[in-house]
Amino acid sequence: MNIGIDKIGFYSPQYYIEMSELAKARYTEPNKYIIGLGLERMAIPPITQDTTSMAANAAAIILDENDKKNIDLVIVATESGTDFSKSIATSVHTMLDINPYARSIEMKQACYSATAGIQLAKGHIALHPDSKALVIASDISRYGLNTGGEPTQGAGAVAILVSKDPKIMTLNNDEVYFTDDVLDFWRPSYSDVAFVDGKYSNEQYQRFFNETLKRYLEINDASLEDFAALNFHIPYSKMGKKALMSVTNEEQHPLLFKNFEDSTYYNKRVGNIYTGSLYLSLISLLEKGNLEAGSKLGLFSYGSGAVGEFFTGNLVEGYKDALVTSHEAMMNDRKQISIPEYERMFNMKLIEDGGHQILDTSKETSVFYLTEVKHNERIYNK
Repeated sequence: MNIGIDKIGFYSPQYYIEMSELAKARYTEPNKYIIGLGLERMAIPPITQDTTSMAANAAAIILDENDKKNIDLVIVATESGTDFSKSIATSVHTMLDINPYARSIEMKQACYSATAGIQLAKGHIALHPDSKALVIASDISRYGLNTGGEPTQGAGAVAILVSKDPKIMTLNNDEVYFTDDVLDFWRPSYSDVAFVDGKYSNEQYQRFFNETLKRYLEINDASLEDFAALNFHIPYSKMGKKALMSVTNEEQHPLLFKNFEDSTYYNKRVGNIYTGSLYLSLISLLEKGNLEAGSKLGLFSYGSGAVGEFFTGNLVEGYKDALVTSHEAMMNDRKQISIPEYERMFNMKLIEDGGHQILDTSKETSVFYLTEVKHNERIYNK
């Protein structure tokens, strides 16, 4: 039985800043961000958008009523959840009016957990072939103003519908995973911003890619020539390109490098979305690339701390017809804000004293958004 990605879509908040403007405000050469990191814009979430509302907005783009009746597993992967106990997935499940006889859970392992969610969904469909599983990656990347990690922030969500006989890509049963206990990136429970050892994290990312790819090639008696493209977890696009350059060069595999550039299209304009970064890259490749049906893709997923996985999929005949057509319009409809306005948005906080806070939603354009906080409960509107 073929199991894989039947639908895939993403949501980006309605505001962004230009990386060149951020560089100037931080007295930095703009090309350090634009060329050095491979970033052009950064999505900025207003206080009315959190990981729950973004997850629901991403899923709303791809689901129809038939999907909602047949989904019996909802997984939300995030490392910027809103509650230590209650799952985002339970809220999203209800906001989307999904079949009530469903299992809903939240998963965490830095930027890797969406991949774990997809693998869990594959196993679920294998046992229940007539059902569907919804996997959502939703995150707000925060390192703080005037920090080394500031230019690699971002926000957004990716929603993936997993089913048998998928319309976009079948997922093969050849995955390789690797775990090691490393402290390259972390966010303690008392902090609303992450901490990162940038150089060390880059080294670990590349090590995990090399380890999983090498083992995959050995176990499957495969070579790089078997792949039309390699997709990477890319919090910023230069990170993935360096990993690709560690195993080949443009002269040997020009198609891999061409397709890598296509796979960075949306990431360069949204920024780092943690758990969804690999799958935003996949959307970019599918929409902006020219891959033929049957093409084999390699995907590398990484989550600091750390877990890495290399797995593969094959594109289905007619996959282009199953892609969302509204992403470009959504991106074009976003509004550029100034650096002072971005800093103001960044510093806005929800109350934490159990009181009542009503948010200004007059400028909201999304389907789902946060309207108020009352007695420690977040209240959303559609």
